[in-house]
Amino acid sequence: MGGVPIGAPKGGQAMSKPSVLWHHPVHLARRFFGSLSKRPPEPNEEAWARSQLLPGELALWDRMSALDRRHSVSVARRFEAAWPGATRAEIAGALLHDVGKIDSGLGTFGRVVASVVGGRTPRFRSYQDHERIGAEMAAAAGSDPATVDLIAERGPAFETMHAGDR
Repeated sequence: MGGVPIGAPKGGQAMSKPSVLWHHPVHLARRFFGSLSKRPPEPNEEAWARSQLLPGELALWDRMSALDRRHSVSVARRFEAAWPGATRAEIAGALLHDVGKIDSGLGTFGRVVASVVGGRTPRFRSYQDHERIGAEMAAAAGSDPATVDLIAERGPAFETMHAGDR
């Protein structure tokens, strides 16, 4: 196959854990089969998410697929429970942590292939770089720096949010 292994560190960082693909197969299987549903988040969860987002952030969130919005609510709820005193901006970061994936335009099967083969095409590279792209999108939408930091995988709350994404 070649290329950078899935879950390989970016920018020369040391990798401390096995790749997400092989380390969390149950999580990935659940995500894959859940991705086949076009069901939006439950109405009460959608209302909660919308209450956490600024207008520009809400416009981004609305562009996400139903699967990604359901997933983002789950991650944000786990983050909120695990990070005492989470701010609105931090919760927005958890809700928008995958927003950069919309740039790739890939559906479920395209995302699976991009995860396996890496950034062999512009769309696959966009998917692989969704954190940076999403952070730029959020900054352009007027998000708080704490929101942008979580999306870009940095800041004091990132590890807690990332744990909720597994």
